[in-house]
Amino acid sequence: MLGLGGRPADAAVLTRMAQSIAHRGPDDSGLYLDHHVGFGFRRLSILDLSPAGHQPMCSEDGQLVIVFNGEIYNYIELRDELQAAGYHFRSTSDTEVLLAAYRQWGPNCLAKLNGMWAFVIHDRRRGVLFGARDRFGVKPLFVHRGKDCWLLASEVKAILASGLYVRETNWQVSADFLLDGKLDETAATFYAGIDQIPPACAFELRLDGRWRQWAYWSLSAIEPEPTSGVEDAFAELLEDAVRIRLRSDVPVGVCLSGGLDSTAIICAMARNRQGGPTAAGQAAPLLAFCYHESAFDERAFIADTLAQTGALLRRISLTPEAMWESLTEVLRFQDEPIISGAPIAGFHLMKLAASNGVKVVLNGQGSDEILAGYPSYFPDHWYTLLRTAQVTRAWHEIQEYAAWHGASTGQLFLRSLGRLFHQELRRLPPYRRLAGGRRWRRFKHKGWFAPYLLERHAAPDEGYQDSHLNAVLRRSVEQARLPHYLRLEDRNSMAHGLEARLPFMDYRLVSLAFRVPADQKMQGAWNK
Repeated sequence: MLGLGGRPADAAVLTRMAQSIAHRGPDDSGLYLDHHVGFGFRRLSILDLSPAGHQPMCSEDGQLVIVFNGEIYNYIELRDELQAAGYHFRSTSDTEVLLAAYRQWGPNCLAKLNGMWAFVIHDRRRGVLFGARDRFGVKPLFVHRGKDCWLLASEVKAILASGLYVRETNWQVSADFLLDGKLDETAATFYAGIDQIPPACAFELRLDGRWRQWAYWSLSAIEPEPTSGVEDAFAELLEDAVRIRLRSDVPVGVCLSGGLDSTAIICAMARNRQGGPTAAGQAAPLLAFCYHESAFDERAFIADTLAQTGALLRRISLTPEAMWESLTEVLRFQDEPIISGAPIAGFHLMKLAASNGVKVVLNGQGSDEILAGYPSYFPDHWYTLLRTAQVTRAWHEIQEYAAWHGASTGQLFLRSLGRLFHQELRRLPPYRRLAGGRRWRRFKHKGWFAPYLLERHAAPDEGYQDSHLNAVLRRSVEQARLPHYLRLEDRNSMAHGLEARLPFMDYRLVSLAFRVPADQKMQGAWNK
């Protein structure tokens, strides 16, 4: 998906941009040109495989034109609501439903959507481009403001291919990555002048160049509250999140690790699956795809899951040499750095799924961030208990954790008290500046980095960051972890013309998880 606004629309520019991301849409392509507005599109056909689902898509009166990457999972329910309001549809695609929803409700349509999306609509009636990105940024959308035009695209490489952008390094982002390992934590990219539209944000671009951007949804607005029956409510929502993510006119598979998240998803798929009949009239088999790593052998769990669900397993493993040989190709699709071998394994897992005829896979991304699934969250949990004066409970929970992991209860408890003291000191700006300046001088003393890189690094006082568990989880979703993992997931899947759907990123599930008080999310040695 890409757009051009400001200068006269140029088919050659849009074609170059579209060709650079042909992997994202191998099934169809299209262009739209209207004076100073142009759209290009590469289609991955998932719903309504007929020409009726072609993009760019125009409304019946020609006043609205859309390019849309992603899926609106509740499009059937929205379609019924719009039909009751008098709308008639020419296709069975979610794209047409989204276009009608905008006509009916305007920008307020975003509150009704359940899905993953990045889209731009040319509203010829109002003389504006309206666009938005989904609540968590599952689908990407980049923007560059040039000298006489605006460029929008699903990947950075499309903007590079336009010929209208002069490559320049964003040294602030580069410094934060090289010094602190930060990736995908802000809207900025490694390319100066190319930014992401933030998650949960919408925008309007007027044809005179005026730009307005706003947040239409906020995770921080969700406050913890006493809950009862949350387990049953979460299970019901997860079941429904999987159900609506099985809506597809092409084969749907699942990534399976043997862990809790993917096992929960595949079991829900087996209960809800609406697989179409094969030529023999039998239900199409459920395909599961697994990357085998000998250091984390979960084959016993996987075998139990396969026995319960009847799914067929396709497995892949890679030698270190094969992973190294793949690095250049993986980075070409990612556009920005990676920090481990996991994205390489993920790239080949998606390649395996695509080679088996699957065009949609469900995956468990996001559950660890919303449900405190990583072991690193235990110290945050203990800190939260101590800060809220639950000292006895903190001691007993650390004791249970230590027993499971062969650690010292006393050492862990003292470390938690030290962290509490340190965090209280960090509330004071002078202390933060002192600590930050000391850290900056350490980098400078080592002499590893050029002075201009250090100068562009974040200021010594980066502000106070709360270590309360729910605050840490919120940062994990909005900033520190999940945005990076979502970038890896999108580029790896779309590199092979494959759509990844994430049930745990259903906004209803995320909202429920963040209404659960922090001290109910972990207990003793048990997390998620």
